[in-house]
Amino acid sequence: MSLLSEYMKKEQLLKQLSEELQQLEQDQRLTSELEFKEKLETLMKEYDKTPAAVIELLDPQPASRPASSQASTGGRRKRKLKIYKNPNTGEVVETRGGNQKTLKAWKDQHGSETVESWLVRVEE
Repeated sequence: MSLLSEYMKKEQLLKQLSEELQQLEQDQRLTSELEFKEKLETLMKEYDKTPAAVIELLDPQPASRPASSQASTGGRRKRKLKIYKNPNTGEVVETRGGNQKTLKAWKDQHGSETVESWLVRVEE
């Protein structure tokens, strides 16, 4: 890809991101959340509290819940769902393990590092 072509793509991406940012700034929900965050930080400073202390105050036993739910299932936790999209064909592969037939074929053809760059997202 030529340098000029890359520059034009980046410029277009920047314009798109700027428009999305502008839309977010006009969203009343964002304004409300920012106002809440500001007031919360002011209160934390006033009472000399850290974010961890506030979380502990509001949810005193968060660590005990996941441990008990894991113990009740009796097994290991579920693997994360990884979603890959081949930019050449548009084909999408969703897998919870590395032993997926199509994914292995892609890695053999294009290389593991290239295929890992096709990772779209990871879900719990």
